[in-house]
Amino acid sequence: MHFVLRYLGTVAAVILTVYLVPGISVTGGWLTVLLAALVWSVLVTVIKPILNVIALPITILTFGLFALIINAFLFYMMAWLVPGFAVTNFLGALLGALVLSVLSWLIHQIL
Repeated sequence: MHFVLRYLGTVAAVILTVYLVPGISVTGGWLTVLLAALVWSVLVTVIKPILNVIALPITILTFGLFALIINAFLFYMMAWLVPGFAVTNFLGALLGALVLSVLSWLIHQIL
């Protein structure tokens, strides 16, 4: 049950991110949003820790700002993996990743 609530919270965060951030669009409807939330969850759970360890020296040198670049890369990767989910440019990916991360955290804290 906890897993389902967290997933639905991520779905809500994806929907809000699409509406709040310019440069992000969804053309496939609810199925695309559900798939995007699933892909984002997998990327953040599996790929992000590996990238954080690999990029640790750069992250330390930039006082943690490179972590934003890693999140933007993962967001752009999500757009590449999910058909119907599009990000127009890097700034959209950066803002989308930031908004999605904050909204996911906030929604998961509330749930």
